[in-house]
Amino acid sequence: MPTLDELRRSHPNIGPDYTIPQHWERYGAAEHGIWRTLFDRQARVLPGRACREFLEGLSKLKLASDQIPDFERLSEELSALTGWRVVAVPSLVPDDVFFDHLANRRFPAGQFIRKPQQLDYIEEPDVFHDVFGHVPMLAHPVFADYMEAYGKGGQRALSEFGALKNLARLYWYTVEFGLIESRDGLRIYGSGIVSSSAESMYAVESPSPNRIGFDLERVMRTDYRIDDFQESYFVISSFEELFAETYKDFAALYARLASGPGYRPGDVLAADRVLTRGTHSYRAGSHAAV
Repeated sequence: MPTLDELRRSHPNIGPDYTIPQHWERYGAAEHGIWRTLFDRQARVLPGRACREFLEGLSKLKLASDQIPDFERLSEELSALTGWRVVAVPSLVPDDVFFDHLANRRFPAGQFIRKPQQLDYIEEPDVFHDVFGHVPMLAHPVFADYMEAYGKGGQRALSEFGALKNLARLYWYTVEFGLIESRDGLRIYGSGIVSSSAESMYAVESPSPNRIGFDLERVMRTDYRIDDFQESYFVISSFEELFAETYKDFAALYARLASGPGYRPGDVLAADRVLTRGTHSYRAGSHAAV
């Protein structure tokens, strides 16, 4: 991750919080075209797979395929709903900066968009992953509160407990790759899934992954993979359950996590509530999460 001083060479207006002007007017037709291609592809894939709350967020925020959103306009719409804003950053930001943004209801979104050869996979989150993938859920009041609480919990984990690895697993298995049991069946809400056409289908329909009922300590003991589709997904019953389970003092939990077992991504435990036990016949190198 580049330092602030290194980023100043290419972004002289960068702030101490790593924010930069979006400069929406500088996006060209090719960049808007990539947004359109990605948006239209997901618009075909997500009905019947994405949760109702995500699809409602797209509609409420008036996100459309015609062009990359202007963060100022988007923030006005989002702030009126839940008090959140979207701020532009040039790349991934340090943990302390990230947590501070979330704790203050600011979502840092990559300002750049991927290249045509990166339509199916990009290592560093871009504006499509961050805005299309994350922002619609921030229009949901309970999930918006969860994200703020996560930011505040991250600040405490960083300053008091040294438990960032465990907290990162919670983010990964909920915000990025979470599934929910809805009245319509299993649905996706994690941004890493809803912004990927291949994983949108895989997460809901493939027999390969395990789908395990959400348990906070279980999640925080479980490693994850970044180079392929997930071997296991954790499934919440509702966003209210997610908020209630995580809006608590983690001090005692962190003490327990300092010892005891850790789990591999594909492990299934006797105590797990298993919705689907997978076959793990995933394809190496096929991951397209962002």
